[in-house]
Amino acid sequence: MTRKQKRLAVIGGGVAFLVAAVLLVMFAFSQSIAYFYVPGDIAKANVPPGTRIRLGGLVENGTLKRGEGSTITFTVTDTLATVPVTYTGILPDLFREGQGVVAEGAFGTGGLFVADTVLAKHDETYMPKDVADRLKAQGVELSGKETIK
Repeated sequence: MTRKQKRLAVIGGGVAFLVAAVLLVMFAFSQSIAYFYVPGDIAKANVPPGTRIRLGGLVENGTLKRGEGSTITFTVTDTLATVPVTYTGILPDLFREGQGVVAEGAFGTGGLFVADTVLAKHDETYMPKDVADRLKAQGVELSGKETIK
């Protein structure tokens, strides 16, 4: 092999390695992406059952019910639409009705959102930025202290 052929072989091998690495990373990310929705977007988006998403909004007052064991049901709202949620596990200490929440999971049968992760607001003035932005876009009035800049 000449020098030119060796150089081209090394460059070709490096390019092939980089392409393979990029494809593996893209495949890994496609398996773990969870899209973010507020309840008003769910009806428009027609999310198929079993698709992992993040559902954000406010925990509707009067809907928090403790079931058998550590199963909890509640409703997430953006004041325009509501989505019933069930979660089995330990809720964050700051989780309560009327506060911002992000639940990650998938829709089960009958339009029930089955969450495997529930994130509550950080403190008395924080709401996740994505949730606050979506609520503002839906016309919900926020005091302006809900998000961290």
